[in-house]
Amino acid sequence: MSDSIVLNAQSRSDLGKGASRRLRRTGTIPAVVFGSGEPISIQIEHKNIWKAQESEAFYASVLTLNIDGTETDVILKDLQRHPAKQIIMHADFQRADDSVTITMVIPLHYINGDTAKGVKEQGGTLQIDANTIKITCVPSKIPEFIEVDMADVELGQIVHIADLNFPEGVSSVDLNLGESHNHAIAQVKAIKGAVADEDEAEAAPEAASEE
Repeated sequence: MSDSIVLNAQSRSDLGKGASRRLRRTGTIPAVVFGSGEPISIQIEHKNIWKAQESEAFYASVLTLNIDGTETDVILKDLQRHPAKQIIMHADFQRADDSVTITMVIPLHYINGDTAKGVKEQGGTLQIDANTIKITCVPSKIPEFIEVDMADVELGQIVHIADLNFPEGVSSVDLNLGESHNHAIAQVKAIKGAVADEDEAEAAPEAASEE
């Protein structure tokens, strides 16, 4: 896990939709911290949270909120955006407590896709079916991403969730639901034009023998 992202925040007591609108007009957004204690209403400068959310780690790691000078470890649970503008409207954070198992959506990082056996040696093309995966663990075990090495994947081979190497203490939410949820995440497929050419080549000798 990399160094935690730190966001400065201030507690707020002026609540309600009108208060939130006034807050946003000042370049600040409303937010809430919940879990393991009483919920706290806070405010964060929009420019700071906007910069932080550009990092992949913002969505899949433990963050630090400096609220009125007191640091609190949290994870992001929800980020509400304006439907048409590049504006964050509200944020929900959950306190990071290792006594509570949490569910997170984290990214999958694919490596060696261009040099996969099925691509480089067998003429296939890589198809990515999932860019994220839902995992469950305690906050201190959250991986920023899970790596998927495609180097040995052959033509026609499908990579499933069960093929991933999960860090200790981390499990797949889907696999916990049963084998039927072992979804495909990537595969090396034959290029459509190449398949058609092969079919035609196989059909040609048969046609010639019939004649």
